[in-house]
Amino acid sequence: MTADLARLVAAQFLPDPPTAIGVAVSGGSDSLALLHLLAGFAKLQGITLHAATVDHGLRPEAGAEAAMVGRICTGLGIAHHVLEWKDWDHKGNLQAEARKARYGLLAQWARKVGVKAVALGHTADDVAETFLMRVSRRAGVDGLAAMPANFERDGILWVRPLLRAHRSDLQSYLAAENISWVDDPSNTDDRFERVRMRKALAILSGLGVGADAISDVALNLTDAKEALNHQIQRLARDIITLRLGTVAIDEAALAEQPTEIRRRLIIHALKWINGAYYAPRSSAIAEVFAALARGPSATVAGCELRRKHGKLFIFRELNSVSGLKTPVQDLWDGRWRFVPPAPEDVDVRDLKLRALGPDGLKCCKDWRDLDIPRGAAMSLPAVWNGPRLVAAPLAGWPQNWQAVLERGEDTFFAAHITH
Repeated sequence: MTADLARLVAAQFLPDPPTAIGVAVSGGSDSLALLHLLAGFAKLQGITLHAATVDHGLRPEAGAEAAMVGRICTGLGIAHHVLEWKDWDHKGNLQAEARKARYGLLAQWARKVGVKAVALGHTADDVAETFLMRVSRRAGVDGLAAMPANFERDGILWVRPLLRAHRSDLQSYLAAENISWVDDPSNTDDRFERVRMRKALAILSGLGVGADAISDVALNLTDAKEALNHQIQRLARDIITLRLGTVAIDEAALAEQPTEIRRRLIIHALKWINGAYYAPRSSAIAEVFAALARGPSATVAGCELRRKHGKLFIFRELNSVSGLKTPVQDLWDGRWRFVPPAPEDVDVRDLKLRALGPDGLKCCKDWRDLDIPRGAAMSLPAVWNGPRLVAAPLAGWPQNWQAVLERGEDTFFAAHITH
């Protein structure tokens, strides 16, 4: 068993292993087994291994569990850091917010310690549980497809070496090595959806629909997802043009496509504009299509969609950025960077980036030449000094300033499109 698990780990990093790997360790059986397996692999390959534990501050035992992981890492000669989550405002779904925070904290830590790849302890059981959760939400192909074995998020490569292993296998491995693990009480709390699905999976297993069967179905759907992504990548180059961060889709060509292809193109455009990692729910996209069938515009996920002159324009909704104000040297709305005419000669202390809005648009007499809707023009960033417009390089009033997209055309038309 140990040899099989070790091969799963090695397969994710060979033949060109990185010089350093990070691993997220909670103290539970899955991540603790991954830690020990990676420790052996790293020693054989001469790789530096770093470990981190996220303390969400939600349970009094969490601090002691993080300390336990620290002692284990010390025994293995592995540097360990505890990352504390202190920013929850007690709004939204707790588990979803915790997951988002966990990735953010781990990404910051990875950059700080100098690792580009972080390993996660997800297993075949996690794939099956997630599948059932997505079924309950009426998910489509993307939602039901298997977790990817590796993916990029927040500038970090995330790796899941144990997706073909079962939790019971990992616990047997730890028991054989006389290694203890922590059982999080929330793992038996029926208030959490994943726990309920875990119990449902135990019943389904008795009917022959176990984690292996569900994982195989999820992998089949992954193949289907990749085929669809390939199709929309080719189609996008034929029917979509990009201008000033706005997506313009040929309406007639879009109407000829099957519903799923149209849906995926819209989602890809939305995510390119708003920078969201997850796509809007299928129901939200269905409402968008219904709204566009009734009238010229719709809004979703901080973006506006507007039909005009035979094109469907998708751009940042003004309401979502009207209150956004940042220093001119910072990234605006997660996508725009500004360059002053002569940085050494410009005092930027009183300058801010914020949306052009209706007042700024009045100063840009030639904005109609941009060939984008008025709403798209108003949501573009500009340089302001208090109430005075200093420059609007995207709206035809540059004043020698430049604005550059962080995620440009090459990103939109990337061969690998994910949803």
